[in-house]
Amino acid sequence: MKNAVRIVVAAAVVVSALPAMAQFQKPEDAVKYRQASFTVMAAHFGRIGAMVQGKVPFDAKAAQDNAALVETMSKLPWAGFGADTESVASKAKPEIWKEKAKFDQSGEKLLVAATALNTAAKSGNLDTIKKAFGDTAATCKACHDDFRAK
Repeated sequence: MKNAVRIVVAAAVVVSALPAMAQFQKPEDAVKYRQASFTVMAAHFGRIGAMVQGKVPFDAKAAQDNAALVETMSKLPWAGFGADTESVASKAKPEIWKEKAKFDQSGEKLLVAATALNTAAKSGNLDTIKKAFGDTAATCKACHDDFRAK
């Protein structure tokens, strides 16, 4: 009976892992995925930044829509940083894999900051959004400084 349970559990683990393994057929696909995720996130973050900096008129609804997308996108790129992607040419520094725990914490900090930005955007208050935007930008910069080549 114990063996039957072990076999069922092992099969469930293998089956549940298949989508993750199949997600990227090649390491290059994972790199393209994470880069695309960051590109989309940066585009929507930049739209909020333009409002915060007064380059475009403040639009509370647009800020909310863009902040929601920033939060969603902040969850995505991390799947594209598998160990098999370390040798693929990109701006990712080797420290990502050497200091994996620190890198993972940076990703978690981004998610927290992006969530706070989304919450701030829902307030409709430009000053609240400015603060959350600044905090999120600082989080992005810290990760770039540590883990992204120029």
